[in-house]
Amino acid sequence: MRAIQIRQHGGPEVLRPVTLPDPQPGPGQAVVKLGAIGVNFVDIYGRKGWYPTPLPWIPGAEGAGQVVAVGPDVQEVRVGERVAFAMAQAAYAELVAVPAWRLVPIPPQLTDRQAAAAMLQGMTARYLTHLTYPVHPGDYVLVHAGAGGVGLLLLQMAKRLGATVLTTVSTPEKAELARQAGADHVILYTAVDFAREVDAITGGRGVQVVYDAVGQATFDQSLACLASRGYLVLYGQASGPVPPLELGRLAQRSLFLTRPSLAHYTETRQMLLDLAQAVLTDVAQGRLTLRIFETLPLEEAETAHRHLESRLSTGKILLIP
Repeated sequence: MRAIQIRQHGGPEVLRPVTLPDPQPGPGQAVVKLGAIGVNFVDIYGRKGWYPTPLPWIPGAEGAGQVVAVGPDVQEVRVGERVAFAMAQAAYAELVAVPAWRLVPIPPQLTDRQAAAAMLQGMTARYLTHLTYPVHPGDYVLVHAGAGGVGLLLLQMAKRLGATVLTTVSTPEKAELARQAGADHVILYTAVDFAREVDAITGGRGVQVVYDAVGQATFDQSLACLASRGYLVLYGQASGPVPPLELGRLAQRSLFLTRPSLAHYTETRQMLLDLAQAVLTDVAQGRLTLRIFETLPLEEAETAHRHLESRLSTGKILLIP
């Protein structure tokens, strides 16, 4: 099979096309022939070595396609079924062996590309807004990188839950996309101090929650934006890891800081199905709009990483085997 592999940590140039033997399903596994593969920041973190990855390594945690083989003791799926997954391994390939309990049926209304675009980012947005900090009607919510893949979904979900939604973006074009997704206030952080803008918009009260995937570059000002007993939900680190924090800073307004991971919200099959089916159903029924920024051939994974890492993308990037 064709795949993308890295043999050393580094920049996008370490992503190399290779030909490898087809995977065989082990006990509890199913092999999926992929129709679409999601590209995510977790792939970049692994490529850089920020997350421990044994080398050689095939990136990729998300995809959708058809089950072509199952191993012993598999009851969750059958050959021929269309499925999607996130939080797996080695998805930058034509075929991937996945623990069967992690495979989610795709609604018939959705394509493989829609399913692959929805799984990881959609479930992330869902658990952040419904479980980590459940958004309440009347809340002020700040979403960083509102025109990104997760950001556009966060805006839609927070708005549907009754919040006043603020977001930061880097360009006027991204600002328009954020408004279309439901943002009430769009802050061009490249032109103004976003913390001052948040203070002005909220009348000095601050926001109940900041959803921050940027990390180092926004962390201090994100804390400054919070109302008393507010939540800083740091779910990514696109600009780099946040330095150690003096916990006394949280005591100034009884603030909460959390660094959640999708893995801990999908620890069982039922938890996974609850999240994934809610997202896929919302997409299938038109309550949640996906934006697929671009689709690229599998061999162009390097380009995909460059676009995502440079923040040129607005929405989801997919690789097509």
